[in-house]
Amino acid sequence: MAGTDELARFYEDAYTRDAADAELYGRWRALSAAGKADHVVAVCAAEGLAPASVLDVGCGDGALLSELHRRGFGGRLEGVEIAPAAVEIARGRPGIAAVQLYDGARLPHAGGSFELGVLSHVLEHVADPVAVLSETARVCAAVVVEVPLEANWSARRESKLEHAAEVGHIQRLDRDAVHGIAAGAGLRVAAELQDPLPRRVQRFFARTPSERARADARWAVRASLHRLSPSLARRVFTVHFACLLVPHSVLVPHSVLVPHSVPVR
Repeated sequence: MAGTDELARFYEDAYTRDAADAELYGRWRALSAAGKADHVVAVCAAEGLAPASVLDVGCGDGALLSELHRRGFGGRLEGVEIAPAAVEIARGRPGIAAVQLYDGARLPHAGGSFELGVLSHVLEHVADPVAVLSETARVCAAVVVEVPLEANWSARRESKLEHAAEVGHIQRLDRDAVHGIAAGAGLRVAAELQDPLPRRVQRFFARTPSERARADARWAVRASLHRLSPSLARRVFTVHFACLLVPHSVLVPHSVLVPHSVPVR
């Protein structure tokens, strides 16, 4: 896959920061993992899916797998990751059965090895999202995908574009694009949700009273707009979008919109 070497170097740098940055971003990944786990559990519950095995593709330092283990979700939990430093961190976490280094293209597992695959904040980083999803679907009976929907008015601002580039986003997706990627991989959406992100997330990097006040105001406006009109909200600002994907051969009469049940604080 074009760009895999660059992506691996990007994430290797992210996991080998100095001690102060490592501690801060470790806490950030733990906070993010709680929200991601909420979404995985919610879209699976909507279809009555209680997997006995889970593969997290692009598992990073294992924070999401660790959170799923803490909740007793997923049975046997494994991960693959392209950054060696992240693999070593993930291997040290309790409850994760195995973490392997992989090349970003071909998963080191036989077809149908897992009941559920997870691609959480991966597809926006890769040059060929359909190929990555197709390979995950080869190995996993169903797949949960989560991405930020960045094809919106706010994300077009220069500062937002610069930030997206800094964190390695090369795809700017909307809901229709995710549905199209799923179709290209021979999958269909069984359940989906979107999350405008809770107050604690908006506040995380705020350090001063004025920064916290701005974060609170941003959260209040976004949460209110999202409650009034989710479709308008995703056109105005970035929300996180999660969906459960299954093969077309699995009978799913319609896409289920999962109510946003994660506490908004």
